[in-house]
Amino acid sequence: MPSAQTLRGFRDPQYDQPQRFLIFDRDAKFNADVVATVEDYGMRPMRTALRSPWQNGIAERWVGSLRRDLLDHVIVLNQRHLRRLMKNYIRYYHEDRTHFGLGKDTPSGRVAASASPIGSKVISWPRLGGLHHRCAAAA
Repeated sequence: MPSAQTLRGFRDPQYDQPQRFLIFDRDAKFNADVVATVEDYGMRPMRTALRSPWQNGIAERWVGSLRRDLLDHVIVLNQRHLRRLMKNYIRYYHEDRTHFGLGKDTPSGRVAASASPIGSKVISWPRLGGLHHRCAAAA
């Protein structure tokens, strides 16, 4: 198990990359102004496929998780703050948050901890400013 210092200093270049595209559905509220704004940020706007409602459900499920896990609990100060929160949430979502659809595993496939002996010490690492935690049995 990595030390708390190692986890705090962890950086993955995958999460430092600027976003290249933004996917949104075919709702009329996403008009030419929205498309132009997305392009101004250097991203390529992509709409969900025509008559493919399952794509919209996946996007809405993720946005709902983001809202419930993070945005309902913080006040976003500005765009820079939102970007930092989103970057940290994506890392948390992939590395720490368990998913029932993955058999309580994480998308990054972290190794599940084995059962620890009764009375062993539990170590907790704060995630998202302490809003959530990643816990493990001490070695």
